[in-house]
Amino acid sequence: MKGLLQRVSSARVEVEGQIVGSIDQGLMVLVGVEPQDTQASADKLLHKLLNYRVFSDADGKMNLSLRDVEGGLLLVSQFTLAAYTKSGMRPSFSKAAPPALGAELFEYLLNQAKSSHEVVESGQFGADMQVHLVNDGPVTFMLEG
Repeated sequence: MKGLLQRVSSARVEVEGQIVGSIDQGLMVLVGVEPQDTQASADKLLHKLLNYRVFSDADGKMNLSLRDVEGGLLLVSQFTLAAYTKSGMRPSFSKAAPPALGAELFEYLLNQAKSSHEVVESGQFGADMQVHLVNDGPVTFMLEG
């Protein structure tokens, strides 16, 4: 399971012109699920997301986690993260999980996040989403669970 996290000062997801999830300061994470992923992969990714130190402390060093700053977590499913791009000029999605598995594991991750962290929002799995964010830094990291 892959998570492309971006430290944001704000972020929101819209579906058909309606806001379905939004946060202020925190992490907006694009989540990609691959066929070999399991609930254990989701648990490992969530642990990293909540504890990865990407927020600045009083000395300006990246030393604080999402939990430390009590920021929001916005999870957005993104099957294109699992694309194979090493050859050719068109991505292949053969390395992405089938939709049923992707939905199951994304929902599991979302539910685990909601039971572990106070401010958790999400996009809508499988929908055509418009993601708006202000990347703070910019700070962006690819994590794997």
